[in-house]
Amino acid sequence: MGAVQGRWRLTSRERVLSALSIHEPDRAPMALSFYPTVLPETGGRDVEEQLGTDVRFVEFDPPPEQDKFLQYLERLPTHIAVGNLRTLRTYFEWAYHPERIGGEPLSEAKTLNDLCSFTLPNLIDERRHRHLGEKVRTIQSRGLAVAGSPPHLGGEIFETAQRLRGLERLMTDFFRNPELVQYLFGELTSIASESVAILVKAGVDIVCLDDDVGEPSRMMISPTLWRRFLKEPLARMINTARALNPEVRILFHSDGFIEPIIADLIEIGVNAINPVQPDVMDPTKLKKEYGSRLAFWGTVGTASDWLYAPPSKIEAEVRNRIDTVGVGGGLVLGPAYDLEPQVRWENVLAFVDAVRKYG
Repeated sequence: MGAVQGRWRLTSRERVLSALSIHEPDRAPMALSFYPTVLPETGGRDVEEQLGTDVRFVEFDPPPEQDKFLQYLERLPTHIAVGNLRTLRTYFEWAYHPERIGGEPLSEAKTLNDLCSFTLPNLIDERRHRHLGEKVRTIQSRGLAVAGSPPHLGGEIFETAQRLRGLERLMTDFFRNPELVQYLFGELTSIASESVAILVKAGVDIVCLDDDVGEPSRMMISPTLWRRFLKEPLARMINTARALNPEVRILFHSDGFIEPIIADLIEIGVNAINPVQPDVMDPTKLKKEYGSRLAFWGTVGTASDWLYAPPSKIEAEVRNRIDTVGVGGGLVLGPAYDLEPQVRWENVLAFVDAVRKYG
């Protein structure tokens, strides 16, 4: 660190870890998403690298055998748009076919034997993470924080189960076949926990866990169901991480409204939540209620703002978050919605400039 204008200047890594520990850093750190982000204006490079954010993300490498995946791509109807190559590779690995009705691989399962006969992908093949530690150390040597997520089908437990089983069937299973849910969630938790262990051993600063359980005005499942089926699996993953490194930070992502379970997330060891969409949950209110125990990652803008608002609106919102949620630490500024290719580039630049100006 070096002294700047009478204050200590932190590295990006120190800045992020300070904020996640509810300490006030030299300025609010910033990130652009929950995963690496690429926009047309970056020429194929991560936006984080081009704009100098404080966090970088690492991932497991894709499966080494790609021939069948390429055949899968060739069979997709030309009118179907189901995601980028990274997303499609994940779909293929889990045998998930969103391009057709009934494309969930466990849609016909009726018994535990049916579930047991399904082979889950081998996500922890040594070839997929042998260089992970080296990647982490290289990034950290530049003074940057490193975050990593387990490979999954859209979310460690709930979202993956949706895509394997089908959302409607899964919702029915909660009440009619709870033993199927518990078995499937248990298997997915085991896989995710092994991946979490690999990430922590590789030295990541932040383990990113996610499962979208919120809608714009309510949770997708009741808090009671979440506590019965999802709280313990999430706690198990967090305990796995902390057993290996008690200082590792845990970031939990869910879109939408999740206020009823925030206290539960704190209880099981979550350090920060993302993205805290301001049109769904009031960041200032959450700061007052939970700010001494929980950090907030995101908080800026609505989906419409990032597409259409003038840059001055993004700038004003960044300043407001710093003056409210950022007081005393506990804020990593970032867009509260995914930066899709259609996003207004001027708003991305306004966000970065505002963090540096007011942070």
